Amino acid sequence: MSRVHLQIAGRVAELRLDNPDRLNAFTVTMLSQLAEHLDRIEKTPDIACVLVTAEPARAFCSGADIEGWGDLTPAEFARDWVRGGHRVFDRLARLARPTIAVLEAHALGGGLEFAAACDLRVMGVKATIGLPETGIGIVPGWSGTQRLARLLPEPVLKEMALFGRRISAERCLALGFAADVSDSPRAAADEMAARASALSPRAVETAKSMIHAAVNEDAGAMIEALGSAAVAASADRAEGVGAFRDKRRPEFSGT
Repeated sequence: MSRVHLQIAGRVAELRLDNPDRLNAFTVTMLSQLAEHLDRIEKTPDIACVLVTAEPARAFCSGADIEGWGDLTPAEFARDWVRGGHRVFDRLARLARPTIAVLEAHALGGGLEFAAACDLRVMGVKATIGLPETGIGIVPGWSGTQRLARLLPEPVLKEMALFGRRISAERCLALGFAADVSDSPRAAADEMAARASALSPRAVETAKSMIHAAVNEDAGAMIEALGSAAVAASADRAEGVGAFRDKRRPEFSGT
């Protein structure tokens, strides 16, 4: 049974968590399903924006389902669970299209890390964020101490990870972590997605890559992608490919 759904309407895609009985907590299967959907999004050039949502529950996502990792050995926990989740969340963060997380309820632990992998976050007025891992004897493992450290001030991150405090939606807005706080976060996100859909897809993709290179979100890959795209549009690239196929010496023009 699929617990992560992908729906495409026009130029907007929606990734929706569907595990409400477990407060939309991630399982191993859900991580695999998310990875498959990200593959499809990357291969669908007509998609201009991605909304990340969840079935109604008391949490947008409560993190990682303890039933999925509670019995793992230390090696399995680090190798399969932590690194596996990291790989999928990193793919979301580096998706070429802009992404918006719609937090109608609380985003905790891995759920917060999931939302942090999106470009923007829109929160409901009663939603909160938190990192409760230390309360059950573990630590944030899906970028909660790394990517979040770029998005939130150090003392705020420590409030959550070291003291177990939750941060309100209004405070998230003041800190810049939330782009908007609304009684209707989905409607606010839909409006943002419509704006993104009206912009130049190529320019948006390039701008996102440039920003990610600046904040060290896979900076090496971003810089090489930008450079490769520029060279791929050159006359020299066309001449080089043509010469290779014709088995002749290329005559580059520098254009």
